Amino acid sequence: MTLSRLALLPLGLALAAAPLAALPALAQQDKVVAKVDGMNITERDLTSATEDLQERLAQLPEERKRDELVNFLVDLKLGAKAAAAAKIAETPEFASRLAYMRDKLLLDEYISRESKKAVTPEAARKLFDDTVKTMAPEEEVHARHILVEDEAKAKEVAERLKKGEDFAKVAAELSKDPGSGKEGGDLGWFTKERMVPEFAEAAFKLEKGQVSDPVKSQFGWHVIKLEDKRSKPLPKFEEVKPQIDQYLERKAQQDIVVALREKAKIERLDKPAAPAPAAPAPAEPKKP
Repeated sequence: MTLSRLALLPLGLALAAAPLAALPALAQQDKVVAKVDGMNITERDLTSATEDLQERLAQLPEERKRDELVNFLVDLKLGAKAAAAAKIAETPEFASRLAYMRDKLLLDEYISRESKKAVTPEAARKLFDDTVKTMAPEEEVHARHILVEDEAKAKEVAERLKKGEDFAKVAAELSKDPGSGKEGGDLGWFTKERMVPEFAEAAFKLEKGQVSDPVKSQFGWHVIKLEDKRSKPLPKFEEVKPQIDQYLERKAQQDIVVALREKAKIERLDKPAAPAPAAPAPAEPKKP
């Protein structure tokens, strides 16, 4: 049926026809991918198992994940069949656990669906803008360093640099820092709190292009060169949007639970009721 012909259908018939568009997706979800003792394992089962086994699947190569899921579901179906034959489903303990798991799954699904409604582009942008307004400018520096094992070696390094040797070249030759040694001692941009106190104090006192005297820290002895200083750039919205969305969703989840509790009548029957406050003593009559 073409779009033009569909437009001519009465409104009721058009609405009835609309769900037909979803049938291919539903059929795909219900597609049988394996059978065990005549019991079907479907794509929908694989989706549910994927959510349940996230940590286990994360440790596997991509090409093994589907086989792992199918094998898990085979074991699950066989185990469930054996448990049903043993009439475990008829015990009060199982009924209690089943009721608990039903409530838990319903709560998880409800919170997940409702909290996602709070994650909108408008809410994310507002939170970003409000947060940026409260952020004070923070200074950061771009520095290099040469790390050696003792003070005598650090003084030798400082002397070589004073004579005009290239800092990056000396760092590549002598620095014991495995992270920056091969990069000419380059530490990139950093704020004060990212470094140990002795190193940070020395680095932030330097002027652009200046080289420090030897500085001792818990890692050894450093000679530091300051490349540049600046106010740390504020993060861009696109860079932090995933974290903002996560925050909005988690906050919404908390708000949903709090709201449900506030509307509910909660009675604790496993604790004695709090005693009623004592009635005030009657006032003595005034003497005439």
